[in-house]
Amino acid sequence: MIENIFYVTGCRFHVYDKNILFIAGTFRNNNMYDEKIIITLNGENLDVSIKEYEVNIPHTLGQDLLTKQYHLWVTLPNDWENRKMLCILQSNGKEEIIVKKISVKKLKKMSGEIPNSVDLITKKEGKTKIRGWYINTGNTVQNFECNNKSLNLKLNEVYRADVLEAYEECNEEDVVGFEAIVKPDSIKVIKIRYKSDLKESSTKVYLDEHSLFSKMDKMGQLMDKANDSFHQYGTRRTIEKIRNKLLKKDIPTYESWMKIHMPNNSELQKQKQHVFENRPKISLVVPMYKTPKKYLKEFIKSVMQQTYSNWELCLSDGSGNNSPIAGVLKEYEKKDKRIKVVYNKEPLQISRNTNAALEIATGDYIAFADHDDLLAPNAFYECVKTINKNPEVEMIYTDEDKITMDGKQHFMPHFKTDFNLDLLRSVNYICHLCVVKKSLYEKVGKLNPEFDGAQDYDFVFRCIEKTKNIVHIPKILYHWRAHKDSTAENPESKNYAFEAGRMAIAAHLKRMGIEGEVFSLEMKGSYRVKYKLKEEPLVSVIIPTKDHIDDLDKCLKSLEEINTYDNIEYIIVENNSEKEETFEYYKKIEKENSKVKIVYWKEKGFNYPSINNLGVKSSKGDYLLFLNNDTEIRNADCIEELVSQCQRKEVGAVGARLYYEDGTIQHAGVIVGVGGVAGHAFLGYDHDASGYFGRIKLLQDYSAVTAACIMVKRKVYEEVKGFDEEYAVAFNDVDLCLKIRRAGYLIVYDPYVELNHYESKSRGYEDTEEKIRRFNSEIALFQKRWKTFLKAGDPYYNPNLTLARNDFSLAEEIR
Repeated sequence: MIENIFYVTGCRFHVYDKNILFIAGTFRNNNMYDEKIIITLNGENLDVSIKEYEVNIPHTLGQDLLTKQYHLWVTLPNDWENRKMLCILQSNGKEEIIVKKISVKKLKKMSGEIPNSVDLITKKEGKTKIRGWYINTGNTVQNFECNNKSLNLKLNEVYRADVLEAYEECNEEDVVGFEAIVKPDSIKVIKIRYKSDLKESSTKVYLDEHSLFSKMDKMGQLMDKANDSFHQYGTRRTIEKIRNKLLKKDIPTYESWMKIHMPNNSELQKQKQHVFENRPKISLVVPMYKTPKKYLKEFIKSVMQQTYSNWELCLSDGSGNNSPIAGVLKEYEKKDKRIKVVYNKEPLQISRNTNAALEIATGDYIAFADHDDLLAPNAFYECVKTINKNPEVEMIYTDEDKITMDGKQHFMPHFKTDFNLDLLRSVNYICHLCVVKKSLYEKVGKLNPEFDGAQDYDFVFRCIEKTKNIVHIPKILYHWRAHKDSTAENPESKNYAFEAGRMAIAAHLKRMGIEGEVFSLEMKGSYRVKYKLKEEPLVSVIIPTKDHIDDLDKCLKSLEEINTYDNIEYIIVENNSEKEETFEYYKKIEKENSKVKIVYWKEKGFNYPSINNLGVKSSKGDYLLFLNNDTEIRNADCIEELVSQCQRKEVGAVGARLYYEDGTIQHAGVIVGVGGVAGHAFLGYDHDASGYFGRIKLLQDYSAVTAACIMVKRKVYEEVKGFDEEYAVAFNDVDLCLKIRRAGYLIVYDPYVELNHYESKSRGYEDTEEKIRRFNSEIALFQKRWKTFLKAGDPYYNPNLTLARNDFSLAEEIR
């Protein structure tokens, strides 16, 4: 019996030759070994060529996956259309079985179709974007229709390297990627027609994701994936994956997540009975202004229900005379002695109102809240638990979510990073719940009315300037009620607050003696700090390369023609090129450009760290820019921006935002722990996507960035002893970054440094058993060396977010 069965994963015709059939497949045991594949048409054997390919799967997937794919090119006779049946057979020398039958009728239909696909539909601000591709099989015309009427849509061409790779016989100009913008919401279904000289196809696109047809279409896609999954994972895991997908358990909803992670009544009761060794008093200070009574009562109730009892609620009613809430406040003062109120005769703005509440606070720690939000019942308990665990802590902040006006639905959970200086300078991500030690508050002073609208942002900056003892509690302990006029829901309603935020950052930089400009971004409430370039030190750009001189030339031209930073040298590290024209090109660029120096790495095989370390030895710059030869800078101030960040004393290295050829995100920071090792954040996201709470577009600190484009201070590079040559191919950049972090420096992700990255062209893929073994050994080395870090979790991620994907979605697992 044949156990190593060949599984057909795809079948199509050659784009330019109607007598050649392409078949793709895999073997159950991941290798062809001595098996033979025979293709017959009405019993007649056909000529077949077969090639083995290594599937470039991400390391985040398990080791039990199939990694080898086999491509078969089958030559059909000229009269194939007059036959009846094509058979794919498999033989092991002892036994022969039929793997698959395809009727000629089906082949005829297939040969008359124009290859096409719609692979992404996104909705934003009343517009729907459709992304897809088709193959031009000869004067192909594309037409969009709704109810048999042509639609005049805005179309953008998109380069699709992925399709060109899949249709390896195609000319580049025949692979047509497109993006179409559909504006009216009334359009629910679009038919896209393709017509060429000899072929014709059409496909329907359902824009209403809730329609029956859309769901059926998704079900069909799911069944196709399930069929593939069976041969990858086996029956049990496939059924589990289908069940999770149908029940939407592959990405849990926030409601389902809350049921698992929020404390139940039993847990809350245990918290009430728990006796801490240190029982500090927490003063919750809250400014109030004509608060709707319903929200006021709900807020106070959420405080009174705290499982930790040593607190006081310090309220300041800034409504002025004839306050509509004075009566309610007096009732609560009588109910609980821990509730204290300041009644102000004049209306007060938010800073003065909060300061009035601060004046009556007697607690060891001070917490801040808005007058109509809600606290989770375990908010103070978790803070005091943290204080007992970390006696030196002076500032605490927690995760938060939004709650609807009726208080019935929770949404938009914000699972934050641990303290992130550069993210804080980009957006006030700390927000709620924020708790500070009374002694720290006394050092920094009250809220400043000059920053009303962003007074909390200014206060946080003054706090972090005075303490390093900051702890983040990765739990949802605060519920922010969503108002139609709030900054989050209606940005234009608080433009003054956004300007106050910009001023708060500028004031912080001035106090710190840092020269730089602060700009407001299109994302309201977000900012960019552009640090002043103190000098123009020599930058050594180190580029490893092997043949592929077109890529290298494109990279160098972008640096010479687009880049405006002058004090630069190019160290081209030649790695065993084989083509004569490559060395002719080296002679040419060295002759034409005095900044270019060719260094020859003569070891056998490929060792990225060793190649780069040689480049460093041959360089003179105080700043090292490691750059892949298949990259191309997009903005003129790339080098200047990198240097201005890297010159900061607390920064060790700076990374960039990288795009694939089709414009989608290739790199926007690295999450350590994804897939058991590390992975790029937001991989494959749209070019203009903002990501989780804007993190694609915001300057921030990460634990690691990719070495495809990374600038490192030379003295820091030498301090940590550079790239570790034990990581020949994989994770050497993550290892380097973690060493830099361990030495006390920041790793900055700078989204304003933008490059195209035509990934891994010169090195190729892991396409031999030796390379795969090496790759796996490097995974094991990383996991062993950074075991403690992996166990603790990436501080710039959040334990409530998944390690199975790179999209910052909720974790299915409890960690």
